[in-house]
Amino acid sequence: MSETLQVTKRNGQQEAIDLEKIHKVITWAAKGLNNVSVSEVELKAHIQFYNGIPTTEIHETLIKSAADLISIDAPDYQYMAARLAIFHLRKKAFGEFEPPQLYDHVVRLVELKKYDAALLTDYTREELDEINGFIDHSRDMHFSYAAVKQLEGKYLVQNRVTKEYYESPQFLYALIGASLFSGYPKETRLDFIRRFYDATSQFMISLPTPIMSGVRTPTRQFSSCVLIECGDSLDSINATASAIVKYVSQRAGIGINAGRIRAIGSPIRGGDAFHTGCIPFYKYFQTAVKSCSQGGVRGGAATLFYPLWHLEVENLLVLKNNRGVEDNRVRHLDYGVQFNRLMYQRLIKGGNITLFSPSDVPGLYDAFFEDQEKFEELYVKYEQDGSIRKKTLKAVELFTLFAQERASTGRIYLQNVDHCNTHSPFDAKVAPIRQSNLCLEIALPTKPLEDIHDENAEIALCTLAAFNLGKVDGLNQLEELSDLIVRALDSLLDYQDYPVAAARNATMGRRPLGVGVINYAYYLAKNGARYSDGSGNALTHKTFEAIQYYLLKASNQLAKEKGACPKFNETLYSQGILPIDTYKKELDEVCNTELRLDWESLREEIKTHGLRNSTLTALMPSETSSQISNATNGIEPPRGFVSVKASKDGILKQVVPESDTLRHHYELLWNIPNNTGYLRLVAIMQKFVDQTISANTNYDPSRFEGGKVPVKAMLTDLLNAYKLGVKTMYYHNTRDGASDAQHVEQEDDGCAGGACKI
Repeated sequence: MSETLQVTKRNGQQEAIDLEKIHKVITWAAKGLNNVSVSEVELKAHIQFYNGIPTTEIHETLIKSAADLISIDAPDYQYMAARLAIFHLRKKAFGEFEPPQLYDHVVRLVELKKYDAALLTDYTREELDEINGFIDHSRDMHFSYAAVKQLEGKYLVQNRVTKEYYESPQFLYALIGASLFSGYPKETRLDFIRRFYDATSQFMISLPTPIMSGVRTPTRQFSSCVLIECGDSLDSINATASAIVKYVSQRAGIGINAGRIRAIGSPIRGGDAFHTGCIPFYKYFQTAVKSCSQGGVRGGAATLFYPLWHLEVENLLVLKNNRGVEDNRVRHLDYGVQFNRLMYQRLIKGGNITLFSPSDVPGLYDAFFEDQEKFEELYVKYEQDGSIRKKTLKAVELFTLFAQERASTGRIYLQNVDHCNTHSPFDAKVAPIRQSNLCLEIALPTKPLEDIHDENAEIALCTLAAFNLGKVDGLNQLEELSDLIVRALDSLLDYQDYPVAAARNATMGRRPLGVGVINYAYYLAKNGARYSDGSGNALTHKTFEAIQYYLLKASNQLAKEKGACPKFNETLYSQGILPIDTYKKELDEVCNTELRLDWESLREEIKTHGLRNSTLTALMPSETSSQISNATNGIEPPRGFVSVKASKDGILKQVVPESDTLRHHYELLWNIPNNTGYLRLVAIMQKFVDQTISANTNYDPSRFEGGKVPVKAMLTDLLNAYKLGVKTMYYHNTRDGASDAQHVEQEDDGCAGGACKI
């Protein structure tokens, strides 16, 4: 056969099929791996040779053959398939396996307008040669197959129309560092680039989608999360829609606060007309969100926030419901419903909740976020005022409707606005938190846009990254990693562009960052701890204490070098108040672990020198970036030892880290008996996290009588979470009967870094 049949090479030339060459490539890909078989891959490939068959077709068949063999008992096939895929990728990008020299590569891609031309003006050839010297292309061989496919699908510089690739992963990591540290002094910046390259390319630091896909390119907008607050006027509503389009088109996940919009039937123009209510404007925002596909990297998505006491809430709670008609549904947004202490008290006491239009109750909407005592005083006063339009419902009926819609859609979220303001870096009286974002982990001050050029408004941006807890070798290592991550992300704030003035002004004033974690489930497993039984409580306490402490220390050091953020005076930090001072003390009943680090000295340093960044932590879902690092998602327990994710790039199998040796230490999602232990761990994290956490609730109907999850169980979890100080709740997951060992998940593309999936 090899004498008669020809193959068509990538350059179009033909030559005789060489089966030995194919065998050598597979053997190379298997080197050093456990429980993989070269012959098994060859047999399973079933290559149907024909005259002129492209070598790319042969290679892709071999990749698929190896990928299909990935299993819990043979996890190393994910690395074998990845090596074959990297070989294929480099051939496509460079025409050969060996990558070019960095300088030559950058020159070529700048000429193609794929890289930012500043790389050649900011760095000399000698500096780029020095960076080339510490790039280790062999690290490409440490990716899993799912990681390579995600890199190809989302991150590597490419032509998304022709499917041409222009770089390999190590160039990505090195040039992100070069871009972010370009403003540092020449005598130090190469050292920072080297250290940052090592930390990211060896998966100790995980970067979000906007940074991975955008930094080093001519695009300069990399914030994962954008919070836009809408006022109660047509000008503000139009400006909000315009800002949504600008940021969705640049790959950001959107949070929209539309809670100020008055209810249907409210008078406008002095009674000349009546208001059409919230739903037409929500549809307007939905259209804006869906108008752009985020540069082909992922689809636009947003979460819209409103208070539980809004007069239209009964209709707003069912906007995602499959029943009903298009006129009364807005199904392609997610929703965050806002609660506070008084709402929960009314539920517990069997009382009523009164609904108002925000436009009819002066001061109530602002007090909802800024001052809980004032809110309660005004709320009761307005309840007793017979001249004000209102509606009264039993609290249990309203909470039940919320819980049922949350269960049926999975994507009606919750924000406890009082916790977001009382346990916050910001002084709520001058910089209240009035919303979160698409993934429910950002909590930053916003001010409504009155027009798109409004410089007094605040659009809040947050720039994300994460520590890979599975790679942390002793908590002291977090000190060095914190310094790198804070410096890099803080530099990015100056490096990027701002399409809207309100976003620039807010970001430059507050310089917010959000550092989270990935691989928490693996971290628990390798430390012999579990989600459900309290064995992970002390470990989690000391870990997240160290994370917040070292990040604050890094930001304080940067403030000494570059100055505190201009609006530092609007933070509680400026008053010497730290997260360890404001958490819900009921948490101590669950975890009374002592603090281990020198917080008092840090407190004095912060009071004296300030912080470069007003926020530093946020725990995001990190679904896509977790795959890049071959890590478990964020803080979540895995559904199975093998995850099978269906994305636009195909079916991707990935095995949890060290499944062969730690299989019995992992606690799989549907083996966890209830949400109690998980929510306690979230609350322990929240003690230190200065923004908030993408935390989920999970229910297996088979555990309940009649195979149906009772509303009481769902409400009990929400009450327990509130009691312990949890700020936000993200997905409601219901078990669908899929196998514990292998679960197929549809990739949720909306959030940044799979967004916020960082």
